[in-house]
Amino acid sequence: MSPLLTVLPAAAGALTESGQTSTAEAVLFWTLGPLMVLAALGLLFARKAVHAALAVIFIMISLAFMYVAQGAEFLGVVQVVVYTGAVMMLFLFVLMLVGVDRSDSLVETIRGQRWLGALAGLGLAVVLAGVVGRATYGPPTGLADANLPSNPQAVAYLIFGQHVLAMEVVGALLVTAALGALVLTHRGRLTPKVGQRELAERRLRTGGHPVSLPAPGVYARHNAMDVPALGPDGTPLESSVPRVLRVRGQEADARAYAARIDRVLAGGWAVGAGTFTSDESYRGGPDGPVEGAVTIREPQAPAEDATPEEDGR
Repeated sequence: MSPLLTVLPAAAGALTESGQTSTAEAVLFWTLGPLMVLAALGLLFARKAVHAALAVIFIMISLAFMYVAQGAEFLGVVQVVVYTGAVMMLFLFVLMLVGVDRSDSLVETIRGQRWLGALAGLGLAVVLAGVVGRATYGPPTGLADANLPSNPQAVAYLIFGQHVLAMEVVGALLVTAALGALVLTHRGRLTPKVGQRELAERRLRTGGHPVSLPAPGVYARHNAMDVPALGPDGTPLESSVPRVLRVRGQEADARAYAARIDRVLAGGWAVGAGTFTSDESYRGGPDGPVEGAVTIREPQAPAEDATPEEDGR
């Protein structure tokens, strides 16, 4: 007999009283074991996070198979539900939210996937053969006493009996990790939080506009973003034009639209000190404006010695 055939059943780990393992159990171990090692190497050397996550999922499901084969059904179910179904699905959801590169989502770069699919199918056939063989030859002996009164209760006795200190340390580490995540996420503010009231008070102190800025456009006859609105006294309001357009010098002159507005409202606008004149629509003459006409005034700088009350602030 080949020495390899002699070593494999012994290395497969007979956890029974007789020190022997069934053929189905040995086939299951030596089928999933090398595949798990390859998946672990894929986890270490994978260039894409999605491939690494799939490798971890394969390892966890294979461990669940081995737990069930050893008679620890409770551990196998917990392995699938907690680790594969919760932790790894959470990891995959994070990848979905963060996103992957366009090349990852549109281009398939795995080579030899047909051979991998054939090997996976062969492994599944071997696993099914092992299940059939175990059903034929019966379960291993010696596990009934270890699982008394049941497998979940036996696991609970081990965790909270012999290994209670280790469980307490693991719990403390988990709580510390959660608190650390909270601290890193919610960092302390260097300045107090500023609300609407604080913003309004700051604008009043600095002499800024206390309310929302006026919308651009002249008397709703032109709604372009580069056309300034008119104030109550007919002065163009530069603050109504977005600051980006003002910095670029793309602000339009409201007086260019005055003739059109005058024809709609009254047919002309006044001529006077600091007013704009248009021969096309001027009908008032030197004696005064036509009633209902639009007057667009030039913005005037406040006097140097004017008080805030005289300046209109």
